[in-house]
Amino acid sequence: MTKLEKVLYTGKTQTSGGRDGASRSSDGRLDIKLSSPGSSGSGTNPEQLFAAGWSACFIGAMGLAASQLKVALPSDLAVDAEVDLGMAGSGYFLQARLNVSLPGVDREIAQALVDAAHQTCPYSKATRGNIDVVINLV
Repeated sequence: MTKLEKVLYTGKTQTSGGRDGASRSSDGRLDIKLSSPGSSGSGTNPEQLFAAGWSACFIGAMGLAASQLKVALPSDLAVDAEVDLGMAGSGYFLQARLNVSLPGVDREIAQALVDAAHQTCPYSKATRGNIDVVINLV
């Protein structure tokens, strides 16, 4: 386990009601209703939130890799994250796919950016070896 030497930011939320509740950040910038996946509830769910956070972080990591490789990222780059909630035996588990689109970037360079991002993105590090993750360059 890596011990942080310096904390850069702490996201703080309070959630009540679990998957059918609500979550609010300490600064009030996040204030959302939660619903169970597949239900008719009006809120989002933890899997969608995880997918959004991971894809945003992954794009940031690609930006870092691009600056190190002296490559310009296209303005229309996108990461479509898919986070599955499923069962194995009697337990619940996650698996994920990141579908990365880097239009106009040479495939070899795009793969190098994706590989570097997957090594440096904190979400990728947190999931490595814990859940099944597939990264597709589309």
